[in-house]
Amino acid sequence: MRIRQAIPVRKLDRPKLLQVIRHFSSRNLVTTAKPTTSPAITGEALRDCVISSQWQFIKQVLPELTPTLVSSTLSNLRSSPGHVLEFIQKLSPKSLDIDCYCIAISILSRLPSPHQAIQLLKQVVNSRTATQREIFDGLMSAREKLEIKSTISLDFLVRVHCELKKCDEALKCFYLMIEKRILPKIETCNALLSLFSNLNRIQSVWDVFGQMYRLGINSNLCTFNIMINVLCKEGNLRKARKFVEQMEALGFEPNLITFNTLINGHCQRGDLKGASKLLEAMEAKGVKPDSYTYNSLITGLTKEGKVEKASVLIKKMDESGIVPTAVTYNTMINVYCNKGDLERAFASKDDMVRRGIMPTATTYNLLIQGLILEGRVSEADDLMKEMRGKGVAPDVITYNTLINGHSRAGNAKKALSVRDEMLSGGIEPTLVTYTSLVYVLGKRNRMGEADDLFAKMIQRGILPDLIMFNALIDGHCANGNVERAVFLLKEMDRMSVIPDEVTYNTLMHRYCREGKVEEACKLLDEMKSWGIKPDHISYNTLISGYSRRGDMEDAFRVRDVMLGLGFSPTLLTYNALIQGLCKTKQGNAAEELLKEMASKGITPDDNTYLSLIEGIGDVNVFLGKQDPL
Repeated sequence: MRIRQAIPVRKLDRPKLLQVIRHFSSRNLVTTAKPTTSPAITGEALRDCVISSQWQFIKQVLPELTPTLVSSTLSNLRSSPGHVLEFIQKLSPKSLDIDCYCIAISILSRLPSPHQAIQLLKQVVNSRTATQREIFDGLMSAREKLEIKSTISLDFLVRVHCELKKCDEALKCFYLMIEKRILPKIETCNALLSLFSNLNRIQSVWDVFGQMYRLGINSNLCTFNIMINVLCKEGNLRKARKFVEQMEALGFEPNLITFNTLINGHCQRGDLKGASKLLEAMEAKGVKPDSYTYNSLITGLTKEGKVEKASVLIKKMDESGIVPTAVTYNTMINVYCNKGDLERAFASKDDMVRRGIMPTATTYNLLIQGLILEGRVSEADDLMKEMRGKGVAPDVITYNTLINGHSRAGNAKKALSVRDEMLSGGIEPTLVTYTSLVYVLGKRNRMGEADDLFAKMIQRGILPDLIMFNALIDGHCANGNVERAVFLLKEMDRMSVIPDEVTYNTLMHRYCREGKVEEACKLLDEMKSWGIKPDHISYNTLISGYSRRGDMEDAFRVRDVMLGLGFSPTLLTYNALIQGLCKTKQGNAAEELLKEMASKGITPDDNTYLSLIEGIGDVNVFLGKQDPL
C-alpha cells in the first residue's frame, strides 16, 4: 500500500510521521518499548515514500537512514529505476556506502539511456570513496543481489575510466572482466582502443586488440578505423591499406573517417601522390570529402612548399560547396608568415572575415609572430588590441610571443608590462616567459631583477632549462660578474641540466676579456670532460684572449690545434692574430697574415685594417684596402 499524496506530511511532527510510515509498512511493527520510542523504518515503506516523492519526510528522517536501510530501499526500487538517482542525490554521504552506490548503478544501467548510470559512476570514481577493485566487486555483488544477468554496469565502469582518461584503471577493469569470464562489449573495447591511441600508447592498443581477437570479439567499423589510425601513426601505410581490404571483405564499407584517416596519414608521411589517389577513390565510392579531408591535403602541400597547389585546393573546396575552416586559413597564414609574405598572410585573414569565419587565437598568434620576426613590434601590440576587440582572448602563446618581441628589441619596460597584463588575465607565466624576461633584463644591466625573477620561477615549481641558464650566464658575463656566472654553472650540475658549447664559450669569453686565459683553458678541458666538443668559437675565443695579452706563441699554438681538428680559420681568427701581432710590433708578420687571408678568400674588414694602421703606422694600407696584396 502506498502513502497517498493527500496526507499532509509537512505538517506532521516526527513521532506522527514515524507512525504513518509504520502504518503503511508491509510489515507489522510491534512497539514493546515506551510510547515515546521511535518505530523502525523499513525499506518497503521508504520505497513508497520515494515513489510518491515524499522528499520532505525523507529529509526529516535522514539520521535514521543507514547504508543497510538505503541498500534495502534501492533493491525495492529495481522495478522503478527512474526514481533511483533522485533518491541517491537527496541522501547524506553518511547514509551511503559503496554497496548502495553499486546497487543504484546496476539498476540505472537497465534504463534505455546510459547517462544516469555513467553520471553516478563518474561521481563514485572521482570521489575516491572506494578503490577500483571495491567498485568492481560491488557491481558484481549488486548483479547477484538484484538477479540481473546483464554485465553492462561493468562495461560502463571501463568506459567511465576511459572518459576520465584513467587509462591504467580502465585496462585493469577490462582484464578483471576477462578474469571473471565476462565478455566486454565491442563499444567498451573501442573506448579502450581509442583512449590508448589518443595517448599514443600504441603497444597497449595492440595488446587490447590481441585480447579481442583471442576472446572472439568481432571488430566493427569503429574498431577498424581506430586501428587504421594507429597504423598511420606508426607510418605503416601499407598495413593500413590491408586493414581496409580486410574490413571490406567482412562487409564494412570505408566511410569518411576511414578515408580522412588514411589521407592524413599519407600527408603526414609526405606521400602526397598516395593521398591524392585516396581522394579519387573516396569520390569514386560516393564518399564526399569534408573540410578535414582538404585541410590534411592543404597542410601536406604547404609542408612541401607547394603553396600554389594548396591555393588551388581551397578553390576546389569552394566549388564543392565546402566552406574553408579557420584551420584551412591558419595553415596558409602560417606558410605566408614563415616566408615573410605578411601581405598575403593578412589578406588571408581578411578573406576569412569576409566569409564570416571568425579568426581564432591561433590566427592572431601566427600574424603576431610574423610581425615580430619582421621587427614590427608596435604593430604586433596593435594586433593584440584588435584581437581583444573581436572577443578573442589572448592565450599564453600570444603573451609569450609579444614578451619575446619586446625583449629582443631591448624594451624591458614593455616586456614586463605585457607580463603584468598576462598575470591580470589569469594566465600563468611559463619557462618561455621567464627566459625572455631574463634575457632583456640582462641586456639592460638589471641582473639583480633577473636573479629575483629566476628565484620566483623556481618557487612556482618551474624548473630552468639549458636556454634559461645560458641567458642568465650570458647576462652576468656581459655585466662583468663572472663569479655569479660560474656559480650558475655549478647550479646546472646540481639541477642535472647539461651545459653546451654556448655555456662554456660565454664563460671563456668573459675570462679572456679579463685576461684570465688560463681560467678559460681550464673551462675548455672541463667542456671536453663533459663530452662537449669545442667549436671554432671556443678556439677563436682563446686565440683572442692570448692575442690581447700579447702572448702570440700561445695564440698560434691554439690556432694550430684548431687547424689540426679540421676547423678553418675565420675572419675573427685572423683579426685576433693580426691585432696581437701589431700590438707586439710584428707588423711584417701581420701583413703576411693579411695576404694569407686574401688567398683563402676571406675579406678583411675595418677592424683588420685599423689594427694594421696601429701596428705599422701606414694609413695608406687602410686607404688601399681594396687590394691588400
